[in-house]
Amino acid sequence: MENKELQKFYIDLQEEINSSLISEEEGTNPEQIFTELALSYLSEAGETENYRVCFDEKISKRGVEHKINGYSLYENYETLDLFVTIYNGDSTIQSVTKGDADKTIERAVKFFRNAIYKDYVNEIEESSEIFDLAQTLANVPEVKEYLTRVNIFLITNGEVKSDVKISDTIAGYTIFYRTIDINYLFNLSDKSRVPIEINFELAGYKVPCIVNESANSDYQSWLAIIPGLALADIYEQYGARLLEQNVRSFLQFTGKINKGIRNTILKEQHMFMAFNNGIAATAEEVTITDLPNNQGKAIAKVKDFQIVNGGQTTASVYHTWKKDKVEISNVFVPVKLTIVKNRENFSEIVGRIAEYANTQNRVSASDLSSNKENHVLIEKLSRTIWAPPISGETTQTRWFFERSRGQYKNERIRFGITPSKRKQFDKQNPRSQMFTKESLAKFINSYEEVYNGKKLVIGPHIVVRGSQKNYAQFLNYNFSFKPDNIWFEDAIAKAILFSSAEKVYGVKPNAIGDMRYITVPYSLAWLGNKLNYKLDLYKIWKQQSLGDTLKSKLHEVMSKIEDYIKTKAPGSLYGEWAKKEECWNAIKNEDFGIDLESLKGELESKSSEKRKKLSEDDIDNHLIQAELDFIKSIPIAKWVEISKMGSDIENMTQHLKDRAINIQSSLRLNKVLSESQRKDAIKIIENILTSAPNFFDEVSENSKIPEFNSNHKISTDLLTKMVVWDTKAKVLSTKELQYIADFAYGLKTLNDFHQNNIKRHLSRLIDAGFIA
Repeated sequence: MENKELQKFYIDLQEEINSSLISEEEGTNPEQIFTELALSYLSEAGETENYRVCFDEKISKRGVEHKINGYSLYENYETLDLFVTIYNGDSTIQSVTKGDADKTIERAVKFFRNAIYKDYVNEIEESSEIFDLAQTLANVPEVKEYLTRVNIFLITNGEVKSDVKISDTIAGYTIFYRTIDINYLFNLSDKSRVPIEINFELAGYKVPCIVNESANSDYQSWLAIIPGLALADIYEQYGARLLEQNVRSFLQFTGKINKGIRNTILKEQHMFMAFNNGIAATAEEVTITDLPNNQGKAIAKVKDFQIVNGGQTTASVYHTWKKDKVEISNVFVPVKLTIVKNRENFSEIVGRIAEYANTQNRVSASDLSSNKENHVLIEKLSRTIWAPPISGETTQTRWFFERSRGQYKNERIRFGITPSKRKQFDKQNPRSQMFTKESLAKFINSYEEVYNGKKLVIGPHIVVRGSQKNYAQFLNYNFSFKPDNIWFEDAIAKAILFSSAEKVYGVKPNAIGDMRYITVPYSLAWLGNKLNYKLDLYKIWKQQSLGDTLKSKLHEVMSKIEDYIKTKAPGSLYGEWAKKEECWNAIKNEDFGIDLESLKGELESKSSEKRKKLSEDDIDNHLIQAELDFIKSIPIAKWVEISKMGSDIENMTQHLKDRAINIQSSLRLNKVLSESQRKDAIKIIENILTSAPNFFDEVSENSKIPEFNSNHKISTDLLTKMVVWDTKAKVLSTKELQYIADFAYGLKTLNDFHQNNIKRHLSRLIDAGFIA
């Protein structure tokens, strides 16, 4: 079963790559689109952050010297992730040999070795996509001070069955090797992350603990003491993956060093437990072992270990051990470990533990819940608001907000129940118009500055720092109100502005340069600032595109700003400079000799039409109507088939099959479906699509409903069938059903009058789908 599902996941992935290839601008290739997709999975799972997809390959007479497909240099310079890809375009999953895997990994290792030793940065053009990283690795002093972990990821849509080496030391840096093949990506798509499993016992660490014995269906808690060496060891291997990703964006965990913690380790190690509050962590499972000589219990293994508070403690212990080369055998860290038993509410419980554990942060419970509500509202808006058709088209489309990973794919399965409906879904919800929380934050934060008091908290320099950092700032400073339809339309206008600017910038070799990820947000922010944020966003929404004048002006602005950053960035570290507020301040004070007079027609005017605000009830009613229309679009005969299904369809209980009879009778009689009927109908459809995705593709002959035949013989068997069926369908009134039951169970005797009367009732039941 899993092989079948894996192959389906692979085909879906290839389909996604091909459709992205068609909608993307010239110069993009399938390998980089696959890399982007794979990295989005890893980022969502908290296994990398703020990644940048960029390609570099050095070829000599001996063949490929080195290769890189993307990288992520963490904000605190502690971790560098390097990504190298093996991609194949076959229709079936291919195996990757150990030789190919090792050779590809070695190419990424060579890139790191070359870059860290300074020589490579002198060999490459400033226009190379990888110049920014090579320059940073060679010349930023903080890299030398803080970089302690390099992860080299082999990413492939093939299957790697052989083991690759786990770690190495290159140029004095610890290198960890990770294989992300099609199986790993499939697991991520299914589970949202692959859990971290730690075996303390096998590693030789004693983690003594005591349990809170009180019974509780939600959680079990343990108090433990973890040796500093064990904590440093697991942090070296997993880094930010240990920090719970659902709350990391709110709490802005960093690996920064706390000087107080460092000094305690250096000077008063024995006082560490007295001075430090320790860490709070969660896990899915814990294995306990007995310590020798009746010394109590210890934690042997943990599954899905996540630190929800104490990221700074962990990083400080690690860095003091790694960088200061300090012996930390006398450092012990208190741990409150919570085993979350209720997996359905896992995210919510973990989020709340993190909220209360992180009292020193400014994030409050109301911040978290309102953000959650806002995301749900945007999701509803994105399913109910239709964008005007673009010029030359007749189809209206939607901008699909993916609140959580996989929603787009699931909705496509749910509403695209036949090939023609799938085609319709794709036309109405183009993949190019699907956006995530992180991309929404990028579109909005690029457009307009936000100040918190006198402090600038939103600007293009924040956007350039990467999706996680930018998203955190968006949540904390730019998302504190209820979105409505007007806000949503303006947000989509900003999305059109951003994606159009990217297209105008271009892809190499037909591009303005190699700094698109910097130049686009800076140019949009500069333009917004100079136009006093008066750009007519509603006009962009109505046209679903930018006019030629605005596109032309954007090209001019981007060319000037790119050139300015490259010229002015200290030490040619333009990527580093662009992350700083001083860079934005310098740029917004420049006019670059650009005349904005031609954009007068693109600005809001007093005659701009009034826009009607939809209430939340309006939005909910639109959603309900869309579901009702969808349910009605399924042939009645399919509901008949559903009511007769065997037990091979998982989760199709007898109750749901009975509800299918009830639903189809209401549909045949043109009755308005009740709320419970609508919800059950959607549940039935989703259950069937999970187990039998082709069920709706064609209507089988035996599900056709026969016409009423007035010569039906009214027998006891037929009467009993009528009673049983209508008990579920509820077509007849209680009185009418009782009338038929009296004859079915021999309480009354049939005569010609009653026979004819029952035929009248039988006719109504057949109209509602009963098969006599």
